[in-house]
Amino acid sequence: MWGSEKQPHAQRHLNALPRSPMVPDSVMAEIARHDWEGTECGCGRSAGHLVDAVRDAAEGHPAAFHALEGHAFFAQHLKPPAPAVCAVLMAVWAARPPRRATREALLWTLLALLCTVDDGGTHEAGLHGQCAAHIRTGVDGFRLELGVPGSGTSAYAEGILEILGLPASS
Repeated sequence: MWGSEKQPHAQRHLNALPRSPMVPDSVMAEIARHDWEGTECGCGRSAGHLVDAVRDAAEGHPAAFHALEGHAFFAQHLKPPAPAVCAVLMAVWAARPPRRATREALLWTLLALLCTVDDGGTHEAGLHGQCAAHIRTGVDGFRLELGVPGSGTSAYAEGILEILGLPASS
């Protein structure tokens, strides 16, 4: 699908998702942008079942972030839904989750995605490169988390910035 052809598909998909007052519209729109059913999950099924997991994560359920392991990433390898999952997680990050436990679980997941083997070639961005590009959009927010020394959020944010090769301050 090209250009305007994507919009009706995305809008239909967005309308089919159960609404939650806890999930910002921007996150719901990001979820709807992706072809979950057409992507093979790391567990071997269609990635359509991940929609509930990423929506639960967007609602602030820390366990939902950890549940992505084995689906978007496994051990040191990314799976095909990783870029879409990463895009949704960054939409959640941009919405500024208020609970520290949610931010910590989200940062753990982003760090886990970055700690995988880079599968890109010299002329293309593989799954790792696509995820890193999404994660780079949240750098300013990661730096804000560094202000709480000794916290899990600070340690994860520091690890993300280090892997991306970015300084802790701008």
